[in-house]
Amino acid sequence: MITRRQVVVPFGAGILVTSLRLKAQSMPQTAVRVAYLSGTGRTSDGKPPAALIDALVGLGYIEGKNITFVARFSEGKAEILPVLAAELVRLGVDIIVTQGGPPTLAAKQATTQIPIIMGSVGGDAVATGLIESLARPGGNITGMSDENVGLNSKRMQLLKETLPKAARIAIIWNANDQGMSVRFTAMQKAAEILKIKVDSVEVRKSEDFAGALVTISKLRADAMLVVFDALTISNRQQVLEGAAALHIPAMYEVGQFVDAGGLMSYGPSTADGLRRTAGYIDQIVKGAKVVDLPAEQPTRFYLTLNLKTAAKLGLTFPPTLRLMADQVIGE
Repeated sequence: MITRRQVVVPFGAGILVTSLRLKAQSMPQTAVRVAYLSGTGRTSDGKPPAALIDALVGLGYIEGKNITFVARFSEGKAEILPVLAAELVRLGVDIIVTQGGPPTLAAKQATTQIPIIMGSVGGDAVATGLIESLARPGGNITGMSDENVGLNSKRMQLLKETLPKAARIAIIWNANDQGMSVRFTAMQKAAEILKIKVDSVEVRKSEDFAGALVTISKLRADAMLVVFDALTISNRQQVLEGAAALHIPAMYEVGQFVDAGGLMSYGPSTADGLRRTAGYIDQIVKGAKVVDLPAEQPTRFYLTLNLKTAAKLGLTFPPTLRLMADQVIGE
């Protein structure tokens, strides 16, 4: 006699086998070559960031089996990005993931055929001309476009809440990056609304940071705001040590600065963007055309506070900010 249990078990097993077969069929039969181009410093293992690789593992990709990686880092030297991008194209990679505006521009100039996925762009990808629009990026580029421009008012507001008497803020930004120019202009507008005077402190290479900090000292600014891009993150130790030496409060755009000793930050997570990038890669590998994939902007933003640094500066964060914070270091 065949029982209901005897019928159901084989049927369920059949569904499982079919599901596994379909998943296997959807994965590439040969290894996909994914390139990573960044303007920042080299990772410890010379591979793309762990957030991207881990996300791809979660989607079924195994390095050396159905995916391989090649990465290039300009170490904050934007002038060598075109050479690195051209090298990746010559290697015949299938997809290029870029981190930052200048790497994306270099990749765009190097190829019109290989799909380019923006892990993040330091600035508005539409305003800088990298893509036509979020809904229809056009060409061979899509991915994550930065929303940092729209966050400037919020950053200024949070800094003002921490320092109610602040009337003058020095902004360190990379004047060689078109995306940073767009962002700095937006910061000026946000500062006008809050009746804050903004001083532009431009940097273009690593050697400029020492002079920039001297300039800030002479300006007698009440605080400083550091715009995030490959150049500033690559020189964050200089910036943090300078801020500490000047005894000046600073707002940063990403949490990496605060983890390393900065006062506070508000902005998107680069790891979140890279995890979303893995989804783009997966869609393209499975047949989607890059031209049909809309670009996105981050929707989650993080407030990070460092109590130890605040104490050294003789500051106390308002209770409202403590409650808002996603991460409070030193509690």
